[in-house]
Formats: sequence, structure tokens, C-alpha cells
Amino acid sequence: MRYQYPTRGVCPTSVAFDLDGDTVTNIEFSGGCNGNLKAISMLVDGWTVDQICEKLEGNTCGFKKTSCADQLCQLLRKAQE
Repeated sequence: MRYQYPTRGVCPTSVAFDLDGDTVTNIEFSGGCNGNLKAISMLVDGWTVDQICEKLEGNTCGFKKTSCADQLCQLLRKAQE
């Protein structure tokens, strides 16, 4: 199933992804650091939510309390609910 959520506290305005059971594919960020976000998306494509969050959850960006990677994890958890 395809999900799209707005982000909070980061440069991209939203993130979309497919979630099939626990497997995440086709991650797309809208806005933000294009090259870095494409790289994150490609690196974790096909991973489970738990695998992604084990690596990315709690990551921060500069002085912010979150990051694009952390937002992805938070939104994946939200989609699982």
C-alpha cells in the first residue's frame, strides 16, 4: 500500500513510500537534499521497518531534534499502526 505523510521539522515537505507487510520500497522525499535523500532511499529499499528504524531512528540534523532519516522512521511506524 502507498503512504504519503507530511514531515515535521526538516527540509522535505513530505515523504511517500510503499509498505507491503513490513517491507518498505519506493521511498520518495519531496524537497530537501536531493542527492542525500535519494541515497537513503536506495540504501534501505527492500528493508523492513524494524531494520530501517534500527539504523536511522533518533538521528538528528545539526541543531534540530530530528532529521530526514528520523522522520522516515517515525512515519513508517505511523503507517504500521
